Amino acid sequence: MIGRNLLQSTKNNALPPLLQLLACLRFFATGAYHKLIGDSMHVSESTVGRCCRSVTDAILGIRWHFISFPRDDKARQTKQEFIKIAGFPNALGCVDGTFVRIMTPSNNEQDFVNRKGYHSLNVQMVCDAKFRFTSICANWPGSVHDSRIWRESALCQQFERGEHNGFLLGDSGYPCRRFLMTPYLNPQTDAQQRFNASLCRTRVLIEQSFGILKRRFSCLQGTLSTTLPPRPRGCSSGLVLGISATNNNDSSYFVGIIDVIIIDIVYINIIIIIDIIEFTINHSIQNDVHLSMVHDLFSVKKSAKMSP
Repeated sequence: MIGRNLLQSTKNNALPPLLQLLACLRFFATGAYHKLIGDSMHVSESTVGRCCRSVTDAILGIRWHFISFPRDDKARQTKQEFIKIAGFPNALGCVDGTFVRIMTPSNNEQDFVNRKGYHSLNVQMVCDAKFRFTSICANWPGSVHDSRIWRESALCQQFERGEHNGFLLGDSGYPCRRFLMTPYLNPQTDAQQRFNASLCRTRVLIEQSFGILKRRFSCLQGTLSTTLPPRPRGCSSGLVLGISATNNNDSSYFVGIIDVIIIDIVYINIIIIIDIIEFTINHSIQNDVHLSMVHDLFSVKKSAKMSP
């Protein structure tokens, strides 16, 4: 899938695709400084940075294969899965925002200070009943409210145009719309209380999805040890994922290495590594040490597994 892209390097004696992927995944899994990762793999700090950028770009090129909002048969299946949780009908997903701490940016620094007092991005995500992310918007600073991110998102515009038959579940930070259900602030009747109970039991899946993602990729739990590019990189318009930089009426935002981290790599890393292993074997660069590193990276303790 991405092996051939990683082979396209202008550097002499470039790292094989497998090692590039391992260096990048180690950063995702630990959030360690590039220098420490380079020392552990006997490569330079700058090489680790290039590996992260190369793998990031390669994964971005195939993101649509793994993250997409449910439609048609998938939408009907998603509704059935949600209704089994707490009886809430016609739900297509749960939406919420989460803060991803970043280093202090040099430009528009105050825009990135969130309500908790630290610099971050405010990342909007939508998940299904199986903790899979179906929509991501990661191009807003931490000071922006959840309701504005939703209002400006491509997914909201799709709902307003009637492209989706169903609705999302959100907390009280979102406005109640015909396609976005929020709880009653002061329930007065038994029916309203049952409505709130069913909605909250279902909506908690997005909080659990955040926990699973940040638990697996520890770089999201602390401050991302990477600097932000001064200007955004262009991508095609109408992105639902929000992993490209966009120009807003207020200021310009960006994407850096966080693009791929925010993507739910939980659902693509196994496919990527199998593809690259096959590709590297065909090019006679297989190494027992490399394969042992693959085994160590993807060994998961039973105690860390979570089921719906």
